[in-house]
Amino acid sequence: MSTDAAATEPTGATEQALLRCADEPIAVPGAVQPQGALLAVTEPDLAVVVASANASGFFGQPVAGSSLDVLLAEPDVARLRAGLAGDLAEVNPLRVRLAGAHVDLVLHRADGLLLTEWERAEGAEEAGAAWHRRLPSVLQRLSGAATLDELTDVLARDVRALTGFDRVMVYRFDAEWNGEVIAEDRRPDLEPFLGLHYPASDIPAQARALYTTNWTRLIPDATYRPVPLDPPVTPSTGRPLDLSGAMLRSVSPVHLEYLANMGVVSSMSISLIDRGRLWGLISCHHYAGPHRPSYTDRTAAEFLGRTASLLLHTKVAAGEQSGVVEVAHRGAQLAGAVGRSPRAVAAALTDGEVTALDLLPASGVALRISGQLTLLGRTPPADRVEPLVRSLLAAGAPVTDAASRVVPEAADVADTASGVLAVEVAGGRDDFLAWFRPETLREVTWGGNPYTSKTTQTDPGPRLSPRRSFDAWSETVRQTSQPWREHEVAAARALAGQLTQAALSRAADDNRLAGALQRTLLLEELPKVPGLALAARYLPSAKDVVGGDWYDLVPLPGGRISIVLGDVAGHGLAAAAITAQLRHALRAHLLRAPGPAAALDGLNQVIGTLLPAEMATAVVAELDPATGDVVVASAGHLPVLHATGGGAEYVTGGRGPALGVLDVADYQEARLQLAGDDRLLLFSDGLVERGRNGLGAGLDELRDVVGTGPVDPHALLDAVLGTLNPPSTDDVTLLGVART
Repeated sequence: MSTDAAATEPTGATEQALLRCADEPIAVPGAVQPQGALLAVTEPDLAVVVASANASGFFGQPVAGSSLDVLLAEPDVARLRAGLAGDLAEVNPLRVRLAGAHVDLVLHRADGLLLTEWERAEGAEEAGAAWHRRLPSVLQRLSGAATLDELTDVLARDVRALTGFDRVMVYRFDAEWNGEVIAEDRRPDLEPFLGLHYPASDIPAQARALYTTNWTRLIPDATYRPVPLDPPVTPSTGRPLDLSGAMLRSVSPVHLEYLANMGVVSSMSISLIDRGRLWGLISCHHYAGPHRPSYTDRTAAEFLGRTASLLLHTKVAAGEQSGVVEVAHRGAQLAGAVGRSPRAVAAALTDGEVTALDLLPASGVALRISGQLTLLGRTPPADRVEPLVRSLLAAGAPVTDAASRVVPEAADVADTASGVLAVEVAGGRDDFLAWFRPETLREVTWGGNPYTSKTTQTDPGPRLSPRRSFDAWSETVRQTSQPWREHEVAAARALAGQLTQAALSRAADDNRLAGALQRTLLLEELPKVPGLALAARYLPSAKDVVGGDWYDLVPLPGGRISIVLGDVAGHGLAAAAITAQLRHALRAHLLRAPGPAAALDGLNQVIGTLLPAEMATAVVAELDPATGDVVVASAGHLPVLHATGGGAEYVTGGRGPALGVLDVADYQEARLQLAGDDRLLLFSDGLVERGRNGLGAGLDELRDVVGTGPVDPHALLDAVLGTLNPPSTDDVTLLGVART
């Protein structure tokens, strides 16, 4: 059967069943399988505290209240006690005799107890010594496999030869825990399962967690009746006994139903673990009847699984070598281009012989560098790119081959962006690189329809009931792309790291240049002007090395002096460069113009003609030290504060628009007299701005402080800063003037 894949929302009953499945106590089932017996004993007295219900029949005598000293022959007890002092893995299995029969005793510890599991050697199928003598050649075949396919083929074939199961499969998990049969060795009359896929729900998360810690699991007879433990809870803990490490642990009834629906009578699984993560399983099925390989053969099969696990990473990497060298070479070329043009990285990545689109197999790429978005190749529309990338980054899914599963509203751009690989630049969420891959239709063949699992009503509530048919069932999977390979993700992140380093280096250079430039705009020492006392303070912003504030004192003909304070929009090197131009242009106009208003008119024309995209504010107070006459003109700046013996007031006249706002501004002037102990204060908005409260409260507080503050300008500025304590989010500039 074949169909198009369609997303189906689970019903309420199914959701409840999934939750119950996730909560099923599979590590503490309170029962064991009947092919052996389990005794939990205390140490060092070896007294029995928990026993499986079949233990008395297994030992031929009551076990409750007994001890292993009584249940075992004295030589076996001595060997057991000698082994307890060392590594139990080296003891297992301890071959003992019970009622004249050979029994394999397997030991491990849990819940503060020694768990002893007893399995009769008779009745177990054995490969025999001949196979074990061939073990070195089997290991040589595994290590000599050149590819993952060769490795898994050898693994399936030799595990089946060792264990005698009708079918042995190597099963690999994908990123979403769906599984695929990638190798198989089977009885000739069985239908092949090679290439079939199985949904993640077949092996729930808690079962996968057990597979990660317990390498082997055996079910000799899937029709067994569980044997309960007595007592059902451990006396010392009041909880069910932890059987997660027990070879006899009873399994979930849902799994037994699953095996029955497949016609499997006996099964065994061996974990494949790559660098601590469950990679897949060696799954063994038997159909002809119950089947129990000996403990020795199971241990040998586990050894093969562990050996293959150590080889997985290198074999997978070998299979992905195609393209690795090419991607690395192009990555090096792009890194070189960025290194040669650190101030034009966008051009380096888009205009050269090798572009960012060439780095990876992708249909399109988006680059957001310094806030500018550039698209190459086939991408979503420009207005869709940034929201899509931001959503994937926010969801913690920057690398996906199915973007619409993470961002459902991206389904309509699947033809260009089913797959997205996004990396951030400079450690923030402003700049990024993102590669796109289009939808690639895939035909997936499942072992049975994965959407037909049913729920069965039980007394505790609904539980999952596995599907009954495992006939091949195909679907066309849409809105997915070719997956991103590990080396491709690494190359993208490496390029982003190089851009980040270039941005940091560029920022450091800019800060050094801007700092040097601004130092030329701030007077190291105020000039000595007869008849005037002058003071200045500049506090840079904590966020930026360089702000837009500047101040100046310009001597004029006739002994007058112009006191200037300005603020250019923006921060950093660009703002400092504009500030330098405006400072020098205003100086020239002040020297030629008949007054400060005319000088500001001239500066406004300079901005409109030469710097049309810029804006600034400035205030000029032209003062005659001999007479105390002051002429004030302002271009959008905060008013000058005039303090007299009766208090302080803002000079409200002579105000006009900010520089660069109007082509013709027609600035006006205000006149006042600086007499006696009068003071003038010029300041920038960083002194009085208070976030959402605006300027009003700050201006009122400043007027009160200055109106009652010291006459000396230096002391006055210290008092202002100490009282207002301006935040460090913006630069702050103050100029104080008094007559002497």
